[in-house]
Amino acid sequence: MGVAIRSEAEFEAAQASASKVVQTHERLSEFLRHGQTLAQIDAFVAKTLADLKCRSCFLGYKAGRSPPFPSHACLSLNHCVVHGTAGYHTAPLKAGDLLKIDIGVTFQGWIGDAAWTYSFGEPGEVARSLMECGKESLRRGVAQLRPGKIWLDYARAVQDYVEGECDFHLIRGLGGHGYGRRLHEEPYISNVVPGAWGEWKEAKDQVLAGSLVAVEPMIAAGTSRMKHHASEWPIYTADGSLSVHYEHDVAITAEGPRVLTAGLEKVNDIVTA
Repeated sequence: MGVAIRSEAEFEAAQASASKVVQTHERLSEFLRHGQTLAQIDAFVAKTLADLKCRSCFLGYKAGRSPPFPSHACLSLNHCVVHGTAGYHTAPLKAGDLLKIDIGVTFQGWIGDAAWTYSFGEPGEVARSLMECGKESLRRGVAQLRPGKIWLDYARAVQDYVEGECDFHLIRGLGGHGYGRRLHEEPYISNVVPGAWGEWKEAKDQVLAGSLVAVEPMIAAGTSRMKHHASEWPIYTADGSLSVHYEHDVAITAEGPRVLTAGLEKVNDIVTA
Protein backbone atom coordinates (compact mmCIF):
# COMPACT_ATOMS: atom_id res chain seq x y z
CA MET A 1 0.00 0.00 0.00
CA GLY A 2 2.92 2.37 0.64
CA VAL A 3 3.26 5.18 3.16
CA ALA A 4 0.05 7.19 3.60
CA ILE A 5 0.47 10.96 3.16
CA ARG A 6 -1.70 12.98 5.53
CA SER A 7 -3.20 16.45 5.35
CA GLU A 8 -2.80 19.10 8.01
CA ALA A 9 -6.35 18.37 9.16
CA GLU A 10 -5.41 14.72 9.61
CA PHE A 11 -2.31 15.75 11.55
CA GLU A 12 -4.60 17.72 13.87
CA ALA A 13 -6.82 14.65 14.38
CA ALA A 14 -3.74 12.57 15.20
CA GLN A 15 -2.60 15.29 17.58
CA ALA A 16 -5.87 15.04 19.50
CA SER A 17 -5.34 11.29 19.99
CA ALA A 18 -1.68 11.78 20.95
CA SER A 19 -2.76 14.31 23.58
CA LYS A 20 -4.95 11.64 25.20
CA VAL A 21 -1.87 9.43 25.50
CA VAL A 22 0.17 12.20 27.12
CA GLN A 23 -2.64 13.01 29.56
CA THR A 24 -2.86 9.34 30.54
CA HIS A 25 0.87 9.20 31.26
CA GLU A 26 0.61 12.42 33.27
CA ARG A 27 -2.15 10.93 35.41
CA LEU A 28 -0.22 7.67 35.76
CA SER A 29 2.83 9.51 37.06
CA GLU A 30 0.69 10.85 39.91
CA PHE A 31 -1.06 7.54 40.55
CA LEU A 32 1.86 5.10 40.65
CA ARG A 33 2.93 3.85 44.09
CA HIS A 34 5.11 1.08 45.48
CA GLY A 35 3.06 -2.01 46.28
CA GLN A 36 0.65 -1.70 43.35
CA THR A 37 0.12 -4.59 40.97
CA LEU A 38 0.08 -4.50 37.19
CA ALA A 39 -3.63 -5.33 37.32
CA GLN A 40 -4.29 -2.25 39.48
CA ILE A 41 -2.30 -0.07 37.11
CA ASP A 42 -4.16 -1.43 34.10
CA ALA A 43 -7.50 -0.79 35.81
CA PHE A 44 -6.41 2.82 36.38
CA VAL A 45 -5.52 3.14 32.70
CA ALA A 46 -8.96 1.81 31.73
CA LYS A 47 -10.67 4.30 34.05
CA THR A 48 -8.54 7.17 32.74
CA LEU A 49 -9.22 6.39 29.10
CA ALA A 50 -12.95 6.26 29.81
CA ASP A 51 -12.72 9.61 31.56
CA LEU A 52 -10.88 11.06 28.55
CA LYS A 53 -13.59 9.74 26.19
CA CYS A 54 -11.26 7.41 24.30
CA ARG A 55 -10.53 3.68 24.39
CA SER A 56 -7.55 1.35 24.31
CA CYS A 57 -6.47 0.22 20.85
CA PHE A 58 -4.45 -2.59 22.48
CA LEU A 59 -7.31 -4.37 24.25
CA GLY A 60 -8.36 -7.28 22.04
CA TYR A 61 -5.60 -6.64 19.48
CA LYS A 62 -4.67 -9.79 17.57
CA ALA A 63 -1.30 -10.58 16.00
CA GLY A 64 0.00 -13.89 14.69
CA ARG A 65 -0.65 -16.90 16.92
CA SER A 66 -0.98 -14.85 20.09
CA PRO A 67 -4.41 -14.61 21.73
CA PRO A 68 -6.22 -11.24 21.69
CA PHE A 69 -4.27 -8.82 23.89
CA PRO A 70 -6.00 -8.91 27.30
CA SER A 71 -5.05 -5.53 28.78
CA HIS A 72 -5.70 -1.84 28.24
CA ALA A 73 -1.97 -1.00 28.39
CA CYS A 74 1.28 -2.85 27.76
CA LEU A 75 2.96 -3.18 31.18
CA SER A 76 6.46 -4.59 30.85
CA LEU A 77 8.59 -5.07 33.94
CA ASN A 78 12.39 -5.20 34.21
CA HIS A 79 13.61 -7.80 31.67
CA CYS A 80 10.24 -7.82 29.89
CA VAL A 81 10.91 -5.41 27.03
CA VAL A 82 7.43 -4.96 25.56
CA HIS A 83 3.92 -6.45 25.39
CA GLY A 84 3.61 -7.29 29.08
CA THR A 85 0.02 -7.97 30.11
CA ALA A 86 -1.75 -7.00 33.32
CA GLY A 87 -1.70 -10.62 34.49
CA TYR A 88 1.69 -11.99 33.48
CA HIS A 89 3.32 -10.70 36.70
CA THR A 90 1.18 -10.68 39.84
CA ALA A 91 3.58 -9.61 42.64
CA PRO A 92 3.35 -6.04 43.96
CA LEU A 93 5.86 -3.62 42.48
CA LYS A 94 8.79 -2.66 44.68
CA ALA A 95 11.86 -0.44 44.82
CA GLY A 96 14.28 -1.34 42.05
CA ASP A 97 11.59 -2.24 39.51
CA LEU A 98 11.68 -0.66 36.07
CA LEU A 99 8.25 -0.54 34.41
CA LYS A 100 7.61 0.26 30.75
CA ILE A 101 4.08 1.57 30.18
CA ASP A 102 2.88 1.69 26.58
CA ILE A 103 -0.44 3.49 26.07
CA GLY A 104 -2.37 3.12 22.82
CA VAL A 105 -5.70 4.85 22.26
CA THR A 106 -8.39 5.33 19.66
CA PHE A 107 -10.05 8.76 19.70
CA GLN A 108 -12.49 9.90 17.02
CA GLY A 109 -11.11 7.24 14.69
CA TRP A 110 -7.42 8.07 15.08
CA ILE A 111 -4.66 6.27 16.95
CA GLY A 112 -2.28 7.63 19.58
CA ASP A 113 0.57 5.40 20.78
CA ALA A 114 3.49 6.20 23.07
CA ALA A 115 5.55 4.48 25.76
CA TRP A 116 7.63 5.73 28.69
CA THR A 117 9.72 3.99 31.36
CA TYR A 118 9.15 4.47 35.11
CA SER A 119 11.56 3.64 37.92
CA PHE A 120 10.17 2.50 41.27
CA GLY A 121 12.50 4.19 43.71
CA GLU A 122 15.63 6.05 42.71
CA PRO A 123 17.11 4.05 39.82
CA GLY A 124 20.39 2.24 40.28
CA GLU A 125 23.38 3.08 38.12
CA VAL A 126 22.48 0.74 35.25
CA ALA A 127 18.79 1.65 35.29
CA ARG A 128 19.50 5.38 35.34
CA SER A 129 21.97 5.06 32.47
CA LEU A 130 19.44 3.03 30.47
CA MET A 131 16.72 5.61 31.04
CA GLU A 132 18.95 8.51 30.04
CA CYS A 133 20.17 6.60 27.00
CA GLY A 134 16.60 5.78 25.94
CA LYS A 135 15.40 9.36 26.11
CA GLU A 136 18.42 10.78 24.32
CA SER A 137 18.36 8.12 21.61
CA LEU A 138 14.72 8.94 20.92
CA ARG A 139 15.54 12.65 20.70
CA ARG A 140 18.41 12.02 18.29
CA GLY A 141 16.35 9.68 16.17
CA VAL A 142 13.40 12.05 15.88
CA ALA A 143 15.75 14.83 14.73
CA GLN A 144 16.49 12.75 11.61
CA LEU A 145 12.83 12.49 10.60
CA ARG A 146 12.70 15.24 8.02
CA PRO A 147 12.14 15.34 4.25
CA GLY A 148 15.37 14.73 2.33
CA LYS A 149 16.50 12.07 4.82
CA ILE A 150 15.98 8.32 4.50
CA TRP A 151 14.70 5.99 7.23
CA LEU A 152 18.22 4.58 7.57
CA ASP A 153 19.35 7.97 8.91
CA TYR A 154 17.02 7.50 11.88
CA ALA A 155 18.37 4.01 12.63
CA ARG A 156 21.98 5.09 12.26
CA ALA A 157 21.53 7.99 14.71
CA VAL A 158 19.83 5.77 17.30
CA GLN A 159 22.23 2.85 16.95
CA ASP A 160 25.39 4.98 16.94
CA TYR A 161 24.32 6.53 20.21
CA VAL A 162 22.92 3.46 22.03
CA GLU A 163 25.52 0.93 20.98
CA GLY A 164 28.43 3.21 20.09
CA GLU A 165 28.31 5.75 22.90
CA CYS A 166 26.25 4.15 25.67
CA ASP A 167 27.46 0.55 25.20
CA PHE A 168 23.92 -0.81 25.52
CA HIS A 169 21.98 -2.99 23.07
CA LEU A 170 19.00 -2.31 20.81
CA ILE A 171 16.68 -5.31 20.62
CA ARG A 172 16.81 -6.81 17.12
CA GLY A 173 13.52 -7.54 15.42
CA LEU A 174 11.56 -4.79 17.19
CA GLY A 175 10.97 -1.32 15.76
CA GLY A 176 8.60 1.52 15.07
CA HIS A 177 5.87 1.88 12.49
CA GLY A 178 3.58 4.12 10.56
CA TYR A 179 0.09 4.61 11.97
CA GLY A 180 -3.09 6.58 11.45
CA ARG A 181 -6.57 5.11 11.67
CA ARG A 182 -4.91 1.74 12.23
CA LEU A 183 -2.28 0.95 14.86
CA HIS A 184 0.28 -0.49 12.45
CA GLU A 185 0.82 0.85 8.94
CA GLU A 186 3.80 1.20 6.62
CA PRO A 187 6.67 1.85 6.98
CA TYR A 188 8.44 -0.43 9.45
CA ILE A 189 11.14 1.66 11.15
CA SER A 190 14.10 -0.32 12.44
CA ASN A 191 16.22 1.02 15.29
CA VAL A 192 19.34 -0.59 13.80
CA VAL A 193 21.14 -0.54 10.46
CA PRO A 194 20.31 -3.74 8.53
CA GLY A 195 22.99 -6.41 8.58
CA ALA A 196 22.20 -7.72 5.11
CA TRP A 197 20.81 -6.32 1.85
CA GLY A 198 17.02 -6.65 1.78
CA GLU A 199 16.72 -7.24 5.52
CA TRP A 200 14.83 -3.95 5.91
CA LYS A 201 13.12 -3.05 2.63
CA GLU A 202 12.24 0.54 3.62
CA ALA A 203 15.76 1.43 4.83
CA LYS A 204 16.64 3.66 1.87
CA ASP A 205 13.16 5.03 1.22
CA GLN A 206 12.78 8.79 1.46
CA VAL A 207 11.22 10.31 4.57
CA LEU A 208 8.19 12.11 3.15
CA ALA A 209 6.32 15.14 4.43
CA GLY A 210 2.84 14.06 5.48
CA SER A 211 3.96 10.83 7.14
CA LEU A 212 2.74 9.80 10.60
CA VAL A 213 5.09 7.48 12.49
CA ALA A 214 5.60 6.04 15.96
CA VAL A 215 9.30 5.56 16.67
CA GLU A 216 10.44 3.54 19.66
CA PRO A 217 13.93 2.50 20.76
CA MET A 218 13.84 -0.66 22.90
CA ILE A 219 17.13 -1.05 24.75
CA ALA A 220 18.64 -3.75 26.97
CA ALA A 221 21.65 -3.65 29.26
CA GLY A 222 23.15 -6.95 28.22
CA THR A 223 21.90 -8.29 24.90
CA SER A 224 20.32 -7.48 21.54
CA ARG A 225 18.42 -10.77 21.52
CA MET A 226 14.85 -11.28 22.70
CA LYS A 227 13.04 -14.31 24.07
CA HIS A 228 9.33 -15.05 23.78
CA HIS A 229 6.83 -17.78 23.09
CA ALA A 230 4.95 -17.41 19.81
CA SER A 231 1.57 -18.02 21.47
CA GLU A 232 2.14 -15.51 24.30
CA TRP A 233 2.50 -11.74 24.39
CA PRO A 234 5.40 -10.71 26.70
CA ILE A 235 8.81 -10.32 25.05
CA TYR A 236 11.88 -10.60 27.29
CA THR A 237 15.58 -9.92 27.00
CA ALA A 238 17.29 -13.24 26.24
CA ASP A 239 19.76 -12.85 29.13
CA GLY A 240 17.34 -11.47 31.74
CA SER A 241 18.96 -8.03 31.78
CA LEU A 242 17.10 -4.77 32.41
CA SER A 243 15.43 -2.97 29.53
CA VAL A 244 13.75 0.34 28.70
CA HIS A 245 11.24 1.45 26.06
CA TYR A 246 10.54 4.99 24.86
CA GLU A 247 8.13 5.94 22.07
CA HIS A 248 6.89 9.15 20.45
CA ASP A 249 4.24 9.84 17.82
CA VAL A 250 5.72 12.10 15.12
CA ALA A 251 4.12 14.01 12.25
CA ILE A 252 6.66 14.74 9.52
CA THR A 253 6.09 18.16 8.00
CA ALA A 254 7.89 20.06 5.26
CA GLU A 255 9.72 21.95 8.03
CA GLY A 256 10.72 18.77 9.90
CA PRO A 257 9.43 16.51 12.68
CA ARG A 258 6.52 17.59 14.89
CA VAL A 259 6.39 15.48 18.04
CA LEU A 260 2.69 14.93 18.74
CA THR A 261 3.39 13.34 22.15
CA ALA A 262 5.63 16.20 23.28
CA GLY A 263 5.33 16.60 27.03
CA LEU A 264 6.24 13.06 27.95
CA GLU A 265 9.76 14.26 28.78
CA LYS A 266 8.25 16.35 31.61
CA VAL A 267 6.41 13.40 33.21
CA ASN A 268 7.74 12.41 36.63
CA ASP A 269 9.20 8.99 35.86
CA ILE A 270 10.58 8.16 39.32
CA VAL A 271 8.04 6.68 41.74
CA THR A 272 9.19 7.56 45.26
CA ALA A 273 6.17 6.68 47.40
